[in-house]
Amino acid sequence: MEWMRETAAGDWIRDRLDASTATGAHVPGGFEAYARVFHPVFRERPVGAQWPEPGDEDAWERFAAAGHEIDTESVTWRQAADALGSRFDALDSWGSLSAVPGHDDVRDGAGWRYQDPDEGTLDPGVLTAVARVLIAHTETPDDGFAAVWDGWGGLVGARAAPSGVSAVYSESGIPEHHAVLRASFKDAFNAPLRKAGWRPGVLSDEISRGPRFDLPTRSHVLFRAAPTAWADDGWPETVPWNEPDAPWLHSPSLIWPDDRAWVVVTEVDADSTIVGGTAALIRALEAADGVEASEVPEGAGLE
Repeated sequence: MEWMRETAAGDWIRDRLDASTATGAHVPGGFEAYARVFHPVFRERPVGAQWPEPGDEDAWERFAAAGHEIDTESVTWRQAADALGSRFDALDSWGSLSAVPGHDDVRDGAGWRYQDPDEGTLDPGVLTAVARVLIAHTETPDDGFAAVWDGWGGLVGARAAPSGVSAVYSESGIPEHHAVLRASFKDAFNAPLRKAGWRPGVLSDEISRGPRFDLPTRSHVLFRAAPTAWADDGWPETVPWNEPDAPWLHSPSLIWPDDRAWVVVTEVDADSTIVGGTAALIRALEAADGVEASEVPEGAGLE
């Protein structure tokens, strides 16, 4: 996977964004069809016991001291909806689907307690399953690109400003970046004895200081990456932003092949991923094992 200093390969995405809809602001338009890929839902329940009621601190202390075994599993949104007695719709938010009267947290009648789906990242195994479908729907499965949002904590190096604020040092043209830098310089003038320093990130200093692939609302680090790479179960160990001791791994924010036959967009604040492509691709995703996907209209799916 090769870092791209030249970012023009992504210009077509910027040209096809439409800020008039929540999804269109992040997902390029013009594809024949779109699918929403739902991020898995994690749930847990104690073996041979019940969760204490929310807010009952004494009960929670006794529960913790008892050392109960906890069952855990990942389920689909449809499975969660069935268990919670909710109606599943491809355009629903997790919040509307998981609203359970009388509870501060989300539980079903069988004792499972639910966590919100991950936002901004697609489960590695699900991405692999999606990619195995994608590579059959492009003429360039060995040539493509991937971009990762540069705002993930610690991903890129940053200049620790005299004010104590971390200012990203890059050649980005995003006005917010310049505003932070201007504020940092002003504070340095007012407090000359405080020195700025450089804090390295997971990615190299060269990448951290280099150009970004900028979209209207996000700034990304762009890599040349074969679509087939994501179809390999071992992709998490091969990406440049892999941090071996970290408890998480971020999936790419965008993936597309050289022929632009499709695009995968995982928006930072979204609990699902949008795929744009041909109608045949979307039907294949809906039928794929290990993937929960539903067709959605263009400009929908992230509300």
